[in-house]
Amino acid sequence: MVKHSPQHRQALASGRSRPPQRSKSDNPRKAPRLIPEADQVWVKSMIVYEDEHIMGFNKPSGLSSQGGRGGGHNLDDMMWTFVKPSGRRPMLIHRLDRDTSGILLVAKTQPATSYLGKAMIRRAFAKTYLAVVGNPHNLPESGVMTFPLRREEIGREAYSRVCAADHPDAQTAETAFTVLARTDEAALVRCEPHTGRMHQIRVHLAEMGSSIAGDVRYGGALSLGGVSVPRLMLHARQLTFPHPDGRGEFTLEAPVPEDMASLCREIGLDGL
Repeated sequence: MVKHSPQHRQALASGRSRPPQRSKSDNPRKAPRLIPEADQVWVKSMIVYEDEHIMGFNKPSGLSSQGGRGGGHNLDDMMWTFVKPSGRRPMLIHRLDRDTSGILLVAKTQPATSYLGKAMIRRAFAKTYLAVVGNPHNLPESGVMTFPLRREEIGREAYSRVCAADHPDAQTAETAFTVLARTDEAALVRCEPHTGRMHQIRVHLAEMGSSIAGDVRYGGALSLGGVSVPRLMLHARQLTFPHPDGRGEFTLEAPVPEDMASLCREIGLDGL
């Protein structure tokens, strides 16, 4: 069982933060999982930054951060590609939804893991996402979405639902947004979540009446302007956090994937 300090438990209970994400069976020193050579090449191709403390990965859509539907085929397990002679491997600091692409931070050492975990607790991380949405007329140029959310499970699937603030399971949730470009049928939106609820950006935009394109779970369009939407059009563009070497604020960026850039070009969204 993982034990947390009283301050850590209080932070978790209030919903302010979560510690670095680990799967239930995870142990950075357990026997290494054998990663096929092709997957080793693939995960190395995702690296957008590396130093002695951290790594930044541009996770593709369709790859789970942890667990997931692939029977162990996820980015967390792929960290065994970088296992050290001591038997310790890098650790994911946070997660992205399986179908969301973008920047994911990994700590290479235990001190870096601890430092970044504490930074998350004090909410020292800033995240920026890009989303392509339908029904652009429902969004003003900018604003802050503050719909409370609750978690709901249906069978083996988990959802977030907007709920009343006094619902017993309600959690506060806040997402700032700015429309970067729009056409009659779509908009490119920059989103900055100030809390980290499950599917928060997806559900907040859906509640505004502008679901993210390709988001079949929350009502997103499967085509825009006659162009097929290949997947959930949500990308974690940027992550800013205090660097564990003490240099101060540090920013990692993940280039916009070609499938999102291509869709924007085809439907005339020029805000990338």
